[in-house]
Amino acid sequence: MKTLDLNGPEQQLIDGPAGEIEVLLDQAAGVCTGVALLAHPQPLLGGNARHKVPQFLARGLAEVGWIVVRPNFRGVGRSAGVHDAGNGETEDLLWLAQSLQAEPAVDKLALVGFSFGAFVQARVAQRLAALGSPASRVVLAGLPFGEVEGGRRYDTPDGIADAIVVHGELDERVLLRAVLDWARPQGQPVVVVPGADHFFSGKLPVLRALVVNHLRL
Repeated sequence: MKTLDLNGPEQQLIDGPAGEIEVLLDQAAGVCTGVALLAHPQPLLGGNARHKVPQFLARGLAEVGWIVVRPNFRGVGRSAGVHDAGNGETEDLLWLAQSLQAEPAVDKLALVGFSFGAFVQARVAQRLAALGSPASRVVLAGLPFGEVEGGRRYDTPDGIADAIVVHGELDERVLLRAVLDWARPQGQPVVVVPGADHFFSGKLPVLRALVVNHLRL
């Protein structure tokens, strides 16, 4: 069985619940703080582990001591399977998160997700907490909720502990009011980046600073 080698090459193929998962690995600069599992945006719209947002965040986290694990979702790149609207993707990332938590060398596990990846990570965070092994920190950026552009619908779980939710004021794919509707009943703070669209165009350094600072706590 092919398992993830945290000291291994940048690109790896590991065995997952539904077949092989392609993983990109960003090594920590200096002393390792922990491992960050980073999920990419919607595959149906071209999202993958090399997308500019997860790649930019991975570089920033690696610079401050995190090993960053960036898997490609089912059917993306060299990962086996087909898109499963978040269900199979949740199972894959939950399996990967639990595998990382079982590593003696992993002291902290953070979950970071952008767009569709944030939806998946919210579900993973909820499942890990229910199992008694919550993530150290959770970052949800561009989180979808309800019906979004393209007619897709997201039943995003709430009550995610130790989470920072970051959203663009001018997000055209997931309207800010939708995220506030999700956050309001649970009193979840939402950090709004003024002038930012869904992909944080021109605002990625702001997003990266927010993510890095949250994981430093």
